[in-house]
Amino acid sequence: MSDLYTQLITVFMGFFAIMNPIANTAAFAGLAGNKSGSEQFRIATKALLITFFTILLFSLLGKVIFHLFGITLHALRITGGILVFLIGYHMLNGTGSNLHSSENNDASDIAVSPLAVPLLAGPGTIATAMNYSASGGLMGIVITVSVFAVMCAITFFCFIFSAKILAILGEGALSIVTRLMGLILAVIGIQMVIVGIAGAFNLPGTY
Repeated sequence: MSDLYTQLITVFMGFFAIMNPIANTAAFAGLAGNKSGSEQFRIATKALLITFFTILLFSLLGKVIFHLFGITLHALRITGGILVFLIGYHMLNGTGSNLHSSENNDASDIAVSPLAVPLLAGPGTIATAMNYSASGGLMGIVITVSVFAVMCAITFFCFIFSAKILAILGEGALSIVTRLMGLILAVIGIQMVIVGIAGAFNLPGTY
């Protein structure tokens, strides 16, 4: 039972760090802050539904994608770890990563782009979900999808109450949270790379 709790906490912290609902709340406010409450609700709902089903798809079809393209779990962990580390590195230094960029908002529906993809369901989030789900069998998929659903719900409420949250936190606290999440992400990324290399070369490693 303790292993289950440990896995739940690990997956939750991984998703929490990479989705960073507090920092993304600021991005949401910047993109939709001038719209009405009902319109913000619609945008947040659509963005989070697209995000959830995107991650659900990759979580369920992770192994199929592996076999189709001849990809190994070790390669995914190494590549995903590098992506996650880069995102964390940029966050740690107080700058945005291109993988989580919200600058390209030319699309007519911001709920799809940039909110859902790539802000929430970016390469790092997809790689993290596939890594967790592919390494734990059926239980790994259930845990990954369930925890991500909770993460989407948390992000949704952060979006809905974005104005109040940002008013309470202020820019200073937001910067601190972003840097802490960046540090956690960087560590998770390095751990994924270490485990991937250890598995690829049959070296002893832990996860």
